[in-house]
Amino acid sequence: MTMNYIPLDKNKHKDLHVNHSSDFAHTKDTHLAAASLREYAQIASCMPIIFITDPQSQTTHSVAMLGIDQGVNLFLKDEKWSGHVVPLNIQRYPFDVRPDGDKLGVFIDENSPLVGKEGEPLFKDDAPSPYLENRQKLLSELANSELATRDFIAKIEELGLFDSIVMRAQYVNGQQRNINGMKTISEKRLQELDTDTILDLHKLGYLGAIYAVMLSLGQINRLVQLTQGSENPVRGIQLMPEEAPEAATAEAAPAEKPAAKAKKATKK
Repeated sequence: MTMNYIPLDKNKHKDLHVNHSSDFAHTKDTHLAAASLREYAQIASCMPIIFITDPQSQTTHSVAMLGIDQGVNLFLKDEKWSGHVVPLNIQRYPFDVRPDGDKLGVFIDENSPLVGKEGEPLFKDDAPSPYLENRQKLLSELANSELATRDFIAKIEELGLFDSIVMRAQYVNGQQRNINGMKTISEKRLQELDTDTILDLHKLGYLGAIYAVMLSLGQINRLVQLTQGSENPVRGIQLMPEEAPEAATAEAAPAEKPAAKAKKATKK
């Protein structure tokens, strides 16, 4: 079903309910989810965090890897979420926060199967219900975190700390696939920064986020484990610089919606 986000209106939607669910079934065909700065530490304990750049706008986004193959969410097992962390951009659905005129507004996917006449009411006595107030708080937190993420990424780009990488996936059936279009933070370049720059990163609160991103790559092994028992299990994944000769015919890992607002990486 095609998503259709419209501004939430207390008059138009006064009788609307949301059948709140924690199974996050809407992410079934999503293998990347947008990740924001303030949740890096939690996400890093469960799934890899990588960066992708939209070739159209040249805007870089941070995303959590939910799977290895396009359209396959490894954290959704038997129609239930199996991970101990759920990115905020997944939790927010069927709501979103988007520009509405000269300010940010709450939007809702009116085509969502979660929206209807059953579940949690959105309004009560012409005022937001406790459920909607909770969702608005989450959306506000997400919006602020996304703004902080943009500043963080801009700083990493300014310092030239990004490295383009390729993930080489080796499947049990002998198939081999290179996944490119991704970046991570270079530990080597980080170590080469002068003391004043490191202190500046510390004052900005970015050092913890940087280390969380680098440590999160260890969760690639978790993704490999989650493929076992699937139709196409992966034997292992190797990380390498994008300029490596083996990456010449690499296949990109595009982003997905709705869980990820990030744009699709390019397939070669």
